Amino acid sequence: MYTFYALLNRMKLIERWSLMRSTTKEDLMQHAAHVAIVGQALGIIRNTYFGGSVNTEKIAALALYHDTAEVVSGDMPTPVKYYGKDIKDAYSDIERVINRKLLESLPPEMGEVYAEYFQPDENSAEYKLMKVADKLSAYIKCIDERLSGNREFDTAFNRLKKQLDGMRGEYPELAYFLDNFGEGYGKPLDIL
Repeated sequence: MYTFYALLNRMKLIERWSLMRSTTKEDLMQHAAHVAIVGQALGIIRNTYFGGSVNTEKIAALALYHDTAEVVSGDMPTPVKYYGKDIKDAYSDIERVINRKLLESLPPEMGEVYAEYFQPDENSAEYKLMKVADKLSAYIKCIDERLSGNREFDTAFNRLKKQLDGMRGEYPELAYFLDNFGEGYGKPLDIL
């Protein structure tokens, strides 16, 4: 019996932002889908406007599986995960072990195909854009929460805004996205 897809189905049970009061709950499956949408958009923007040649489908696939280890570990809050180098390194080791186990829950031939998403080349342009999209997705969540009057997300919003603003020069597709699409977040449907 192979359990890979049953395990991934549990992504919908993993609540994100567990240490913060949220007006709208977000689970890991929703987050992965949002990172895939935003990541693919960043790739399309790079290819269309900035002479890139990234594989936009790979960005989306990397995003879908980027946090799958959390079906076993749960969502580790950012302040804990990045508290110090020792904790960050230990958590990365745990994620690698879990991802290896997840790949072993597939027939070996399928595990070889999925390995590129669970053990990605972290130096690839696609992986780097997916990581930018991951931050951007968290920033958008903060926008939504703040517009609902939730001050709990102010600090995370300011931290992520500063990080994203600092990345604009390195990632012109991020700047393009924020400048051309960012204002729409938080607007009522009647205005959109």
